[in-house]
Amino acid sequence: MAAPSVQEVLPPSLDSTSQPPSLFDGTTRLYISYQCPYAQRVWITRNVKGLQDKINLVPIDLQNRPDWYKEKVYPSNKVPSLEHNNKVIGESLDLVKYIDSNFEGPSLLPDDPEKQKFAEELIAYSDTFVPEIYRSFMRDAQTLAGAQFDFLEKALGKFDDGPFFLGQFSQVDIAYVPFIERFQIFMPAGFNYDITSGRPKLAKWIEVLLILDMQC
Repeated sequence: MAAPSVQEVLPPSLDSTSQPPSLFDGTTRLYISYQCPYAQRVWITRNVKGLQDKINLVPIDLQNRPDWYKEKVYPSNKVPSLEHNNKVIGESLDLVKYIDSNFEGPSLLPDDPEKQKFAEELIAYSDTFVPEIYRSFMRDAQTLAGAQFDFLEKALGKFDDGPFFLGQFSQVDIAYVPFIERFQIFMPAGFNYDITSGRPKLAKWIEVLLILDMQC
């Protein structure tokens, strides 16, 4: 979901044989894995705000991580993390908010206080939603996961001013979209379960986001 005017050449992933970048030299770096949905939340935020020239991507090979990443960058040894102003911070949802608040580009939250409050609730709920979906795979996916997708369908109907949760594309959409894209593909194949069946708002939300993704 990068800004359509930006054509970015993605760097290769760094592994245990790779040398570190020039750490803490004033460059802002976003450490990610291309495949990680948590990292993709922050990658989307960077791109939607048009920060490709302000925040350098540093992809990490999670199957063969360089030792220097844990030792010199982020002791938790996870992605995403952000090197900015001589410090490193992590956790995907915190980074989405941090980048939105501390960098230029379009705001990813509306001015409406009611929508801002609802955004906080939905972003916090994503920490329940994602594990509940994964747990459902080991039990009754259609029933247990269905309740979670019903929650999203209802949330998408709270404000009748657009296909997104808050009317405009926001931090809330970013919190959910990397996971929903995966579930939409995996659950029909794995459980013969269409997550959009009987959920027209969720179906429209996915459709619009896929169109935006193809335009980037």
